[in-house]
Amino acid sequence: MSKPATIEEYLATIPAEAIEAVHKIRQVIQKAAPKAEEGLSYGIGGFKQNGRYFIYYSGYKKHTSIYPAPRGHEDFEEELSKYKGGKGTVQFPLDKPLPTALIKRIVLFRLRENEEKAVIIKKK
Repeated sequence: MSKPATIEEYLATIPAEAIEAVHKIRQVIQKAAPKAEEGLSYGIGGFKQNGRYFIYYSGYKKHTSIYPAPRGHEDFEEELSKYKGGKGTVQFPLDKPLPTALIKRIVLFRLRENEEKAVIIKKK
């Protein structure tokens, strides 16, 4: 199977079990970052602003994920410890309610980081 070339093609690859949760994640991101552009990167969906991707999402048979997650940041440490995932990933199991407030906080955090990087790059 070839890599998807559009968001629509990518969304068509997501298992039926996860598509509703993925749509909710996309809505949270779109509301929290209305100027962000949705696109594909690394073969998954993501949003970019200032020409840089700042958040990615994906869906699987048993969970959805967002990347990068601020696992090492003290403001998120306790909440994110409840979820599986790697150093920069958080997995939300499909058999539990989607923590939309947490996702929004992560999106705003990542957006702020992205804005700070854009300022630094402009200064160089």
